[in-house]
Amino acid sequence: MGRTRGAIVVGASSGIGEALARNLAADGYEVGLAARRTDRLREIGEELPTRSYVATMDVADAETARERFDALADAMDSVDLVVISAGTADLNPDLEWEPERKTIDVNVRGFAAIATAAISQFEEQGIDGHLVGISSVAAHFGNGAVPAYNASKAFVTTYLEGLRTRACGSETDVTVTTVEPGFVDTELAYGSFWMCSPETAAEGIARAIRKERSHVYVIRRWRLVAWAFDIVPNAILRRVLS
Repeated sequence: MGRTRGAIVVGASSGIGEALARNLAADGYEVGLAARRTDRLREIGEELPTRSYVATMDVADAETARERFDALADAMDSVDLVVISAGTADLNPDLEWEPERKTIDVNVRGFAAIATAAISQFEEQGIDGHLVGISSVAAHFGNGAVPAYNASKAFVTTYLEGLRTRACGSETDVTVTTVEPGFVDTELAYGSFWMCSPETAAEGIARAIRKERSHVYVIRRWRLVAWAFDIVPNAILRRVLS
Protein backbone atom coordinates (compact mmCIF):
# COMPACT_ATOMS: atom_id res chain seq x y z
CA MET A 1 0.00 0.00 0.00
CA GLY A 2 1.44 3.37 -1.05
CA ARG A 3 2.11 6.37 1.14
CA THR A 4 -0.86 8.68 1.74
CA ARG A 5 -0.38 12.04 0.09
CA GLY A 6 -0.98 15.22 2.05
CA ALA A 7 -2.08 18.65 0.84
CA ILE A 8 -2.44 21.97 2.63
CA VAL A 9 -4.93 24.47 1.21
CA VAL A 10 -4.58 28.00 2.57
CA GLY A 11 -7.83 29.87 2.07
CA ALA A 12 -9.93 26.70 2.25
CA SER A 13 -13.07 28.11 3.90
CA SER A 14 -14.79 29.24 0.68
CA GLY A 15 -14.52 29.75 -3.07
CA ILE A 16 -11.77 28.12 -5.08
CA GLY A 17 -9.92 26.98 -1.95
CA GLU A 18 -12.89 25.07 -0.55
CA ALA A 19 -13.77 23.52 -3.92
CA LEU A 20 -10.17 22.45 -4.49
CA ALA A 21 -9.87 20.97 -0.99
CA ARG A 22 -12.91 18.82 -1.72
CA ASN A 23 -11.49 17.83 -5.10
CA LEU A 24 -8.13 16.83 -3.62
CA ALA A 25 -9.76 14.79 -0.86
CA ALA A 26 -11.80 12.96 -3.48
CA ASP A 27 -8.50 12.20 -5.21
CA GLY A 28 -7.13 10.60 -2.03
CA TYR A 29 -5.22 13.45 -0.37
CA GLU A 30 -5.35 14.01 3.35
CA VAL A 31 -6.04 17.73 3.55
CA GLY A 32 -4.88 20.46 5.91
CA LEU A 33 -7.45 23.24 5.87
CA ALA A 34 -6.27 26.74 6.79
CA ALA A 35 -8.22 30.02 6.93
CA ARG A 36 -9.63 32.50 9.43
CA ARG A 37 -13.05 30.83 9.89
CA THR A 38 -12.28 27.82 12.07
CA ASP A 39 -15.87 26.63 12.45
CA ARG A 40 -16.37 26.61 8.68
CA LEU A 41 -13.14 24.66 8.20
CA ARG A 42 -14.32 22.04 10.68
CA GLU A 43 -17.62 21.70 8.83
CA ILE A 44 -15.77 21.17 5.55
CA GLY A 45 -13.33 18.72 7.16
CA GLU A 46 -16.17 16.59 8.51
CA GLU A 47 -17.56 16.25 4.99
CA LEU A 48 -14.31 15.11 3.37
CA PRO A 49 -13.76 11.41 2.58
CA THR A 50 -10.17 11.50 3.87
CA ARG A 51 -8.54 12.64 7.09
CA SER A 52 -8.49 16.41 7.56
CA TYR A 53 -6.60 18.84 9.76
CA VAL A 54 -7.64 22.39 10.65
CA ALA A 55 -5.55 25.48 11.37
CA THR A 56 -6.85 28.97 12.10
CA MET A 57 -4.79 31.34 9.99
CA ASP A 58 -4.94 34.99 8.95
CA VAL A 59 -2.23 35.52 6.34
CA ALA A 60 -2.42 39.28 6.94
CA ASP A 61 -0.41 38.48 10.10
CA ALA A 62 2.46 36.98 8.15
CA GLU A 63 4.70 35.88 11.01
CA THR A 64 1.93 34.13 12.95
CA ALA A 65 0.64 32.59 9.71
CA ARG A 66 4.05 31.04 9.06
CA GLU A 67 4.14 29.58 12.58
CA ARG A 68 0.68 28.08 12.19
CA PHE A 69 1.51 26.74 8.74
CA ASP A 70 4.58 24.97 10.15
CA ALA A 71 2.53 23.55 13.05
CA LEU A 72 -0.10 22.27 10.62
CA ALA A 73 2.54 20.68 8.40
CA ASP A 74 4.18 19.04 11.41
CA ALA A 75 0.83 17.56 12.48
CA MET A 76 0.33 15.87 9.12
CA ASP A 77 1.99 12.64 8.04
CA SER A 78 3.39 14.36 4.95
CA VAL A 79 2.92 17.52 2.91
CA ASP A 80 3.31 16.87 -0.80
CA LEU A 81 1.21 19.77 -2.07
CA VAL A 82 0.54 23.32 -0.88
CA VAL A 83 -2.10 25.53 -2.46
CA ILE A 84 -2.21 29.24 -1.59
CA SER A 85 -5.72 30.45 -2.38
CA ALA A 86 -6.13 33.11 0.31
CA GLY A 87 -6.63 36.57 -1.12
CA THR A 88 -8.61 39.78 -0.89
CA ALA A 89 -9.81 42.53 -3.22
CA ASP A 90 -11.49 45.87 -2.54
CA LEU A 91 -12.80 48.38 -5.04
CA ASN A 92 -10.87 51.52 -4.17
CA PRO A 93 -11.27 54.27 -6.80
CA ASP A 94 -10.69 56.94 -4.12
CA LEU A 95 -7.32 55.37 -3.29
CA GLU A 96 -7.96 55.17 0.44
CA TRP A 97 -5.00 53.73 2.31
CA GLU A 98 -6.71 51.06 4.41
CA PRO A 99 -7.97 48.92 1.46
CA GLU A 100 -4.56 49.22 -0.21
CA ARG A 101 -2.72 48.23 2.96
CA LYS A 102 -5.01 45.26 3.56
CA THR A 103 -4.56 44.00 -0.01
CA ILE A 104 -0.78 44.26 0.23
CA ASP A 105 -0.69 42.57 3.64
CA VAL A 106 -2.77 39.61 2.44
CA ASN A 107 -1.90 39.20 -1.24
CA VAL A 108 1.79 40.15 -1.11
CA ARG A 109 3.27 39.74 2.39
CA GLY A 110 0.95 36.89 3.34
CA PHE A 111 1.43 35.09 0.06
CA ALA A 112 5.23 35.29 0.20
CA ALA A 113 5.24 34.21 3.85
CA ILE A 114 3.34 30.99 3.10
CA ALA A 115 5.12 30.31 -0.20
CA THR A 116 8.53 30.42 1.45
CA ALA A 117 7.29 28.32 4.37
CA ALA A 118 6.02 25.71 1.90
CA ILE A 119 9.33 25.55 0.05
CA SER A 120 11.14 25.14 3.37
CA GLN A 121 8.84 22.26 4.32
CA PHE A 122 9.51 20.45 1.03
CA GLU A 123 13.25 20.89 1.38
CA GLU A 124 13.30 19.82 5.04
CA GLN A 125 11.25 16.71 4.23
CA GLY A 126 13.41 16.00 1.19
CA ILE A 127 10.35 15.26 -0.94
CA ASP A 128 9.33 16.28 -4.45
CA GLY A 129 6.77 18.86 -3.40
CA HIS A 130 4.30 20.91 -5.40
CA LEU A 131 3.43 24.56 -4.73
CA VAL A 132 0.33 26.07 -6.35
CA GLY A 133 -0.39 29.79 -6.19
CA ILE A 134 -3.65 31.42 -7.22
CA SER A 135 -2.84 34.57 -9.16
CA SER A 136 -5.23 36.18 -11.66
CA VAL A 137 -5.57 37.37 -15.24
CA ALA A 138 -5.65 40.77 -13.51
CA ALA A 139 -1.87 40.41 -13.16
CA HIS A 140 -1.54 41.45 -16.80
CA PHE A 141 -2.85 45.02 -16.50
CA GLY A 142 -3.29 47.93 -14.12
CA ASN A 143 -6.76 48.92 -12.97
CA GLY A 144 -7.51 52.31 -11.47
CA ALA A 145 -10.47 50.97 -9.49
CA VAL A 146 -8.49 48.18 -7.78
CA PRO A 147 -4.84 49.21 -8.22
CA ALA A 148 -3.39 47.23 -5.32
CA TYR A 149 -5.23 44.03 -6.27
CA ASN A 150 -3.93 43.89 -9.85
CA ALA A 151 -0.43 44.85 -8.73
CA SER A 152 -0.50 42.21 -6.00
CA LYS A 153 -1.42 39.51 -8.52
CA ALA A 154 1.44 40.64 -10.76
CA PHE A 155 3.65 40.11 -7.71
CA VAL A 156 2.24 36.61 -7.19
CA THR A 157 2.84 35.61 -10.82
CA THR A 158 6.39 36.98 -10.87
CA TYR A 159 7.24 35.61 -7.42
CA LEU A 160 6.15 32.13 -8.45
CA GLU A 161 8.26 32.41 -11.59
CA GLY A 162 11.22 33.23 -9.36
CA LEU A 163 10.55 30.18 -7.19
CA ARG A 164 10.24 28.05 -10.33
CA THR A 165 13.62 29.30 -11.52
CA ARG A 166 15.13 28.67 -8.09
CA ALA A 167 13.79 25.11 -8.13
CA CYS A 168 15.83 24.35 -11.26
CA GLY A 169 19.00 24.53 -9.20
CA SER A 170 17.65 22.81 -6.09
CA GLU A 171 18.40 19.27 -4.95
CA THR A 172 14.70 18.87 -4.12
CA ASP A 173 12.40 18.56 -7.13
CA VAL A 174 9.73 21.20 -6.44
CA THR A 175 7.01 21.84 -9.00
CA VAL A 176 5.57 25.37 -9.02
CA THR A 177 2.20 26.02 -10.67
CA THR A 178 0.80 29.48 -11.34
CA VAL A 179 -2.99 29.62 -11.69
CA GLU A 180 -4.51 32.66 -13.38
CA PRO A 181 -8.30 32.58 -13.19
CA GLY A 182 -10.64 35.00 -14.88
CA PHE A 183 -13.99 35.67 -13.25
CA VAL A 184 -14.97 32.96 -10.76
CA ASP A 185 -18.30 33.06 -8.94
CA THR A 186 -16.96 34.10 -5.53
CA GLU A 187 -17.14 37.18 -3.30
CA LEU A 188 -14.06 38.57 -5.05
CA ALA A 189 -15.58 38.57 -8.54
CA TYR A 190 -16.01 42.06 -10.06
CA GLY A 191 -17.49 40.90 -13.33
CA SER A 192 -19.44 38.09 -14.95
CA PHE A 193 -17.83 37.75 -18.39
CA TRP A 194 -16.89 34.07 -18.97
CA MET A 195 -17.59 33.43 -15.29
CA CYS A 196 -17.19 29.86 -14.02
CA SER A 197 -18.11 28.19 -10.76
CA PRO A 198 -15.51 27.48 -8.05
CA GLU A 199 -16.03 23.78 -8.76
CA THR A 200 -15.19 24.22 -12.46
CA ALA A 201 -12.12 26.24 -11.51
CA ALA A 202 -11.07 23.54 -9.03
CA GLU A 203 -11.38 20.83 -11.68
CA GLY A 204 -9.08 22.76 -13.99
CA ILE A 205 -6.56 23.35 -11.21
CA ALA A 206 -6.66 19.68 -10.17
CA ARG A 207 -5.87 18.66 -13.76
CA ALA A 208 -2.94 21.07 -13.79
CA ILE A 209 -1.68 19.57 -10.52
CA ARG A 210 -1.87 16.03 -11.88
CA LYS A 211 -0.03 17.08 -15.05
CA GLU A 212 2.49 19.18 -13.07
CA ARG A 213 1.81 22.19 -15.27
CA SER A 214 3.80 25.35 -14.65
CA HIS A 215 1.03 27.75 -15.71
CA VAL A 216 -2.71 27.39 -16.23
CA TYR A 217 -5.61 29.73 -17.03
CA VAL A 218 -9.04 29.04 -15.56
CA ILE A 219 -10.95 28.70 -17.78
CA ARG A 220 -8.53 28.21 -20.67
CA ARG A 221 -10.06 30.85 -22.94
CA TRP A 222 -8.78 33.51 -20.54
CA ARG A 223 -5.37 32.86 -22.08
CA LEU A 224 -6.58 34.93 -25.04
CA VAL A 225 -7.50 37.83 -22.76
CA ALA A 226 -4.14 37.73 -20.99
CA TRP A 227 -2.38 37.64 -24.36
CA ALA A 228 -4.36 40.69 -25.52
CA PHE A 229 -3.48 42.65 -22.37
CA ASP A 230 0.18 41.80 -22.89
CA ILE A 231 0.35 43.14 -26.47
CA VAL A 232 -2.05 46.10 -26.42
CA PRO A 233 -0.21 49.39 -25.73
CA ASN A 234 -0.76 50.82 -22.25
CA ALA A 235 -2.12 54.07 -23.63
CA ILE A 236 -4.96 52.19 -25.31
CA LEU A 237 -5.64 50.07 -22.24
CA ARG A 238 -5.91 53.19 -20.08
CA ARG A 239 -8.57 54.63 -22.40
CA VAL A 240 -10.50 51.36 -22.45
CA LEU A 241 -10.35 50.77 -18.69
CA SER A 242 -10.86 54.34 -17.51
